Amino acid sequence: MEPGPPGSFGPAEPGPCLSGQRGADHAASASLQSAARTEPGGHSLAVAAVLPAGGCGERMGVPTPKQFCPILERPLISYTLQALERVYWIKDIVVAVTGENMEIMKSIIQKYQHKRISLVEAGVTRHRSIFSGLKALAEDQLNSKLSKPEVVIIHDAVRPFVEEDVLLKVVTAAKEHGAAGAIRPLVSTVISPSADGCLDHSLERARHRASEMPQAFLFDVIYEAYQQCTDYDLEFGTECLQLALKYCRTKAKLVEGSPDLWKVTYKRDLYAAESIIKEIISQEICVVMDSKEDNKHVGHLLEEVLKSELNVHFLDFKLVPPSQKMENLMQIKEFSKKVKERNILLYGLLISYPQDEQKLQESLRQGAIIIASLVKERNSGLIGQLLIA
Repeated sequence: MEPGPPGSFGPAEPGPCLSGQRGADHAASASLQSAARTEPGGHSLAVAAVLPAGGCGERMGVPTPKQFCPILERPLISYTLQALERVYWIKDIVVAVTGENMEIMKSIIQKYQHKRISLVEAGVTRHRSIFSGLKALAEDQLNSKLSKPEVVIIHDAVRPFVEEDVLLKVVTAAKEHGAAGAIRPLVSTVISPSADGCLDHSLERARHRASEMPQAFLFDVIYEAYQQCTDYDLEFGTECLQLALKYCRTKAKLVEGSPDLWKVTYKRDLYAAESIIKEIISQEICVVMDSKEDNKHVGHLLEEVLKSELNVHFLDFKLVPPSQKMENLMQIKEFSKKVKERNILLYGLLISYPQDEQKLQESLRQGAIIIASLVKERNSGLIGQLLIA
């Protein structure tokens, strides 16, 4: 969370985190967190993640590789990294990118202040990129900040909506079974054409599932599988679970995934992703108040107040002389210019605090409406302005 400029907004107190659906999901997975973080003997479970990000995005039909395509002015891969960074028990995140995109990736990490990220050079295929990431984790180099994990997560750089509960489930299942992967029901029936282009046969949709990401493995299992891969596997294969089965005889546990695990593949998917991100941000507003009492009032109105990429500062100007009000407004404008470089849009919101409880609730309700509109529309013309509820 970005605090306001010193001395202008009061203490940078975040609003209360009240449980909406996402909060309930996290509470329900508390036991899984314990299992993923700690072994029966009390030793911590080392978990790392590998993201292959060397694709050129041919199916996207745009010159920029899809992992670097901007959504709300921010590269898609940055949202995926953010989702993994929020899971504090993932110690290392290894991203495999091509040599020509290495500097771009470094600039993204620096601009959005990503942590726990290591970069390796990607291969010419997906499997070769994953293998590069695994090698970086396996090699015990003197100056390397990486260490071999017990469980490794493999996830796609263009699946930004992965939740912690799904990651926990696949990691826990991988610890027990050696390999695990998220699956989803098939949307369309799969058919097999004959050589002359006619229908040969179709699969019974109810008996099959779509393999999604994330997947997780005992590190020694998947690393051994990749070491035994043939060039054909590395060139044309796409399914990591199959490699574990083929070379290590490890049957993966299949875990039901959420609808949000879809992969950004085509240009139209960028618009869908933007819509989802706007909706998520509108439900996860970081509210900075002047006092705990104010936090309590707004907490009754905003059911989901969680950390996000957009900050809304509530300013209480009671007993503040006009000259001080103008000074605060100028500080908002100056600070908004700085944080916009990180794709954070900053607005000032002036709330009236009447003694009458009914009028207070109406003022707060209007404030909540303004916040929701600002988040969903991301109106850059209002950045740094002081709005009145």
